[in-house]
Amino acid sequence: MTSANLALRAAIHHALAADGGLAAVLGGSRVYDAPPRGAAFPYVMLGEARISDISADDGPTQEHLVTLHAWSRQGGHKEAHAIAGALLQALDDAPLAPSGHRLVNLRFSVADIRRESDGRTYHAIVRFRAVTEPVVQS
Repeated sequence: MTSANLALRAAIHHALAADGGLAAVLGGSRVYDAPPRGAAFPYVMLGEARISDISADDGPTQEHLVTLHAWSRQGGHKEAHAIAGALLQALDDAPLAPSGHRLVNLRFSVADIRRESDGRTYHAIVRFRAVTEPVVQS
């Protein structure tokens, strides 16, 4: 992982953990990098990331495709949709400040919501696209 990606993930985690709307839907601050064993449902987990170099003449620029996973049991698809909506509200075009980097943009890309094979767990996969540049020290 790059330092930009680590800084972006930390900024996303911080923003989600502090978001009142998301906490209301989750029933508390249940945002994890990796969920603890026996984590209470529903919760959100920071997932996969894909980083691409999209640099131009102006200097190093990276594109980040960030995946968030939301897991729900009690509220079924309705709760999974509500969590996905709260993630969109919290992050789409959010003015995050990843340490040492400038966030050019952070935009919602796509969401998939499905029932898992156990028949009772719903899984929302929400993807965002971000572009970062390093902060130039003067």
